Order: sequence, then structure tokens, then C-alpha cells
Amino acid sequence: MRQGVNPPGQPRGLIVGAARSGSGKTSVTIGLLRALKRRGLNVRAAKSGPDYIDPEFHRAATGHSGVNLDSWAMEPVLLRDLLARQGAGADVVIVESAMGLFDGVDAAPGRSGAAADLARIYGLPTLLVLDISGQSQTAGAIAHGFATHDPAVRIGGVVLNQVASERHEAVVRPAIERLGLPVVGAIRRNPEISLPERHLGLVQAGEHAALEAFIDQMADVVEASVDLDAVLALAAPIAAGQGEAPSSSLPPASSWLPPPSSWLPPPGQRIAIARDAAFSFIYPHVLQGWRDAGAEIALFSPLADEAPDAASDVCWLPGGYPELHAGQLAAASRFMDGLRRFAETHPVHGECGGYMVLGAALENAEGVTHPMAGLLGHVTSYAKRRMNLGYREARLLADSPVGAAGDVIRGHEFHYSRLVSAGDDAPLAQLADSQGRDLGPSGGRRGHVTGCYFHAIARHSV
Repeated sequence: MRQGVNPPGQPRGLIVGAARSGSGKTSVTIGLLRALKRRGLNVRAAKSGPDYIDPEFHRAATGHSGVNLDSWAMEPVLLRDLLARQGAGADVVIVESAMGLFDGVDAAPGRSGAAADLARIYGLPTLLVLDISGQSQTAGAIAHGFATHDPAVRIGGVVLNQVASERHEAVVRPAIERLGLPVVGAIRRNPEISLPERHLGLVQAGEHAALEAFIDQMADVVEASVDLDAVLALAAPIAAGQGEAPSSSLPPASSWLPPPSSWLPPPGQRIAIARDAAFSFIYPHVLQGWRDAGAEIALFSPLADEAPDAASDVCWLPGGYPELHAGQLAAASRFMDGLRRFAETHPVHGECGGYMVLGAALENAEGVTHPMAGLLGHVTSYAKRRMNLGYREARLLADSPVGAAGDVIRGHEFHYSRLVSAGDDAPLAQLADSQGRDLGPSGGRRGHVTGCYFHAIARHSV
């Protein structure tokens, strides 16, 4: 049996965590995924919390679809199902943490959204990536804090990142190893292995020039700088996750069939979904859930001036970056005319960027206003920016492709554009934040058309 390969039905896993965003977690994760794939291992990846972009980098590095594991937005049975599916047939599952390892919201135990929830519930050790730029022995104090903050979250090993020199490493390494934490890698400073960023995080994988070359470069760095055998030895069997404490090993994926109440139900038998550089933010588990329920997905590209397939039952415009393509979208007459015709008789829903396109107009960063579909009455602006970020709980006020009136859906908002004119459409949902504080009505609905800034992740039982 190859090193790292597990007996059937016994997937192993670990979390790549850090103290904060920007510590190099994604670069290290991508490099690990590709380096382990080079060894012939069946490696899978997941991302804790809400994130559209990193799972696409994971997919590019492994050849397998990524998945999000969000302990706040997802019911425990759905979380278990998704992890079991991702681990089915895998030698190792690597979960990349969002933000810092313990960063989440004040919620019931195990429901904070932090990667630490996953570590605690599923018995996953953490590979801690420490950016030690501007530090020496202080890195030991930080590692000590991680190792002792929560006894149920085990730090299995440390990768030093942004190491300036051999002397720098020689000072920092003993300060951490004295704690009983193995340092399994040290990566030198190298601006060429930084991922480009945009206002919502990293530039999308599909936009990265020479993506394969970059991933291979990261794998080369990891192979040269990280002890892969030690990393594989850190990975532990994924526990079943019943309650807060790790228990027996995770059952086969086929034995976990979450109740329909935990998934977003498919909004139709055939779903037309916009998919291109302007519309790409839809979660892999949502698409997979719709396919598992028997729905057919019909992709189309508004930027290529394609209209939604008229034979579809519903049209879904995901989030993305329409503000970067506002002029091209405004000029896409086949798309706009076809969308309007479709909306006369069939449901159309837009999330975030899709919601912006359904409105009357969109002002881009340069202050140029472009007409949009006009299926809802609002006007949005990226020139007049304001960041909106956080978990959201939406109680639907009417039937829509997201769910039925009265359904409670958990998800998030993350956008810099804002409404400059709300229009006079009826609201789609009543929003609350992660603490249950009322945020008021949100989104719009008119005829067959609905939309909101809110991104749906999963249904929530109340």
C-alpha cells in the first residue's frame, strides 16, 4: 500500500490554518494538493466557511471539485454528508481554513462557522501556517497560544512562511519545537508565489494567467520546503462528528442522505444558469444537490451574448463581477432580450451580481452608468462603494427559486456595491445577522422575477 493510502472507507484529513487572512494558507494548500497528487494520491480539498474562489483553485490543483463546509450555515447532517462525500475514495482530505483558525461568530457550540469547529467535531488536526515576517522568537508565543487555546483543537505541526534566511529559520524553529510542536516546513520569501487579489479576495482561478504553471510552481516550492511524509503522518481518520467530541470513523458517503430540509431544493427540473467571468459565484454543493435531485443544468454565457435556454423551467443569475463587464452586458442585446422574454412566463432569480444585472442600471467604478435588464427597479453603484460583509439569515416573504414563502435560508453577504435607488418592488426576504438581529427587508420581487444581495448556502430548520 502506498504511503498515505487508507483502507477503503477510512478517509483521513487535516486542516490548513493560520492566524489571519493573508498568511499564505491558500498558496500552501494549493502546493500541498498538487504535490500530493504528484505522488499518485487521491487527494481532495474543502474550504471552511463561505468562499467561492478558493474551491476553484482546489479543483484546478486536484482535478476534483472542491466543497465548502460551513458550520454556521449548514445543518450538522448536511455538513457530515458533504465531508463524507468529499472523503469517499480519497487518501487524504485537506480543509483550508477561512481567515484565522478560530475566527467565527458567537453561536451555539460547533456552529460558529470557524474552521476550529471542523477540527473539534471531526477530530481533524491542524497544520498551522505561520507568517513569521518581522518576527523571531515571538512566533513561539503565537504557536503556544494556538496549541493551548482549545484543548479539543489539536495543532499537529507548523509550516513557517515568509522566512527571510537560514538564520531567521534557525532562530524561530527552536522557539516552536520547544513547545513539542514539530516544524514540518519553512518557505522562503518569494513574491512570485503570491496570488493576485481583488476587492472580494483572490482573483478567480479562471482569470489567473498560466494557472497550471503557477500551481506547479507552488508544488515545487512545497516539495522543496515541506516534509510531505510528516504532513501525511499528521492526517487523522475523519471522525463521525456526532456531538462536539470526535467519535468513530466517518461512515461511507452512501449512508448519509441528509433530509431535503437541509439542502436548497432545485427550483426546477431544468435550470438555466449564467456562467462566465461575470457570473460564477454558485456553491459546488448547491449544484451537486440539484443534480442529485434529478435537475438538469443548462449553462449559458451572458458575456457571449447568450440567452437562457427557453426550454428551461427557471433562470438563475449567480453573483460574480458584473461591474467589471457592465458595458459589455448592457450591449448584449440577445442576452437582455432573451432574459426579458424568459421572465414573462418563467421564474428568474439573481444573487448579488445577478441581482445588480436584474435592476434598472449599474454604475461602474469609473462612474459610468449602464442600463441593465430593468426587470426590477433598483439601481446599484460600484463607484459609491460600501463594504457589506457577514452571515445572513433570510426568511422568505414569497415563493421564489430560493425556496417557499416562510422558509428560512442561511447564507451571507459580501459586496462593495450598494443600492443608490431601492426602486419600489416588494421585498423578497426579511434579513437577520448571525446573532438574530433584524436587518430589515431585503431584495426585490416583481412578477416572476426575484433577486437580492444575499447568497444562499443552505436551508435552516427552525
